Amino acid sequence: MRHVHFPAQRVASGADGTDGAATAPARRIGDKARWYLPAAVAADLAGAALPVGLVFEAAGQARPAYCALAAALAWTGVQALRRRYASRALGESRGVLPVVHDWLILIGLLAVARVLTDESTPRLAAVGALLPALLVTVAHHKLTYRHLAAARREAQAVSRVLVIGEPDAAEHLIAHLAARTDHPYVVVGVVPVGAGSLTSGVPVAARLAATMPETVTGDANPVLGAVRSHHADLVLVAPGARIAGERLRRVAWALHDEGLELAVFPGLVEISVKRLETLSAGGIAVLRVAPPVRAGVQPLLKSVLDRVGAALGILALSPFLLAVVLAIRVGSRGPAFYSQRRIGRDGVPFVMWKFRTMVVDADRLKAELAGANENDGLMFKMRRDPRVTRVGRLLRRTSMDELPQLFNVLTGSMSLVGPRPPLPEEVAEYDEVELRRLSVRPGMTGLWQISGRSDLSWDETIQLDLQYVDNWSFTSDVDVMGRTLRAVVDGRGAY
Repeated sequence: MRHVHFPAQRVASGADGTDGAATAPARRIGDKARWYLPAAVAADLAGAALPVGLVFEAAGQARPAYCALAAALAWTGVQALRRRYASRALGESRGVLPVVHDWLILIGLLAVARVLTDESTPRLAAVGALLPALLVTVAHHKLTYRHLAAARREAQAVSRVLVIGEPDAAEHLIAHLAARTDHPYVVVGVVPVGAGSLTSGVPVAARLAATMPETVTGDANPVLGAVRSHHADLVLVAPGARIAGERLRRVAWALHDEGLELAVFPGLVEISVKRLETLSAGGIAVLRVAPPVRAGVQPLLKSVLDRVGAALGILALSPFLLAVVLAIRVGSRGPAFYSQRRIGRDGVPFVMWKFRTMVVDADRLKAELAGANENDGLMFKMRRDPRVTRVGRLLRRTSMDELPQLFNVLTGSMSLVGPRPPLPEEVAEYDEVELRRLSVRPGMTGLWQISGRSDLSWDETIQLDLQYVDNWSFTSDVDVMGRTLRAVVDGRGAY
């Protein structure tokens, strides 16, 4: 796997000693922007009140202003009760389903109020008047999410984390957090348990003995001292043989008595929280990991969406597809379509179709350009590939060269969303981990496309594909398709 470099803004620097304590920041970087809460409340109030007032006024309702106010208060009330305005929740999700759930609760509440007050506005008009509230809230969530993500890339609006664990486990956890910026944690110190050196550069705030001390304060005092000296917001424990069970419980007691937060890293990575369930067995906390969705209603819905979406896409785009064919034929000699053998689900080969974007002898010239490959893995990618035609460069920039794959989706060899379909020579070099990406149908788009496409390293591509394979759901496919449009318009990583 690729070597991990620790971004300076996400990991505190310091030597492997106890003298690297961080000084108190001039401004608390863990706080989110102050406008998040008032902006969220204002968007929800306006999104509900204005449309309801206008529609009810047009419908001749006797008290449109009162109805608008009631709708606005009900909408904000539902979200307040669902804790959507809590600091922990603001900006953390751009998902549509939670908002839809809240909106359906709103519809139910107002339906009851409608019966009790004998309100006479037509049902369809009333529901239509409430639809903007849903749309405005979803749009605001997405905008706040993007703002928060950008702030966290600059190490703002983050939580200062103190990591506790055996040296190897702590280093693994620190490396994983440092390699990503799509989370709120910045590690400011580490408390290793037992002997062992650390190479991450994170300051060692304290060190616990390899064995559990006899007194409760034996671990509590150094941990609390480390939290205070490094101004940590959260203590994150990487459990191991030396920090588990009774010893971990004592540390939790000490932190909670001081009003501090404790979190435990279960050792699982790239597992969606939707697949996790907490259970209790004889007083022991158990974390259940649900298996990936492979059967049932959701895969059936995916299959229907694929076939219907592909058929409608081909019908709607047929004039445009014909125009592209003519442009390719006029621009360079050779056929308009390019077929290539790819590997599909469960390793079954199939023929994938694309618009031709290169000269006709491009495959023969690939060997001559092998030394110019800009990808660090098994894929071949060049930003200025001399084999690409003028028309082909435009098609690649806009991803329109992929449109003939709609026929692959229609015949069932591909899906609208899934991992990138690999070449046979790439699959021949796969290890057991990489082969797992073949357990689902490849897709026209996927996490790899909306996350940077050709700008991604090989390891990042595999990581995204495995994340999709393990955590797939029908709603995640819908989300990816929505984000694909923005990625196509942006064109980042398409060459």
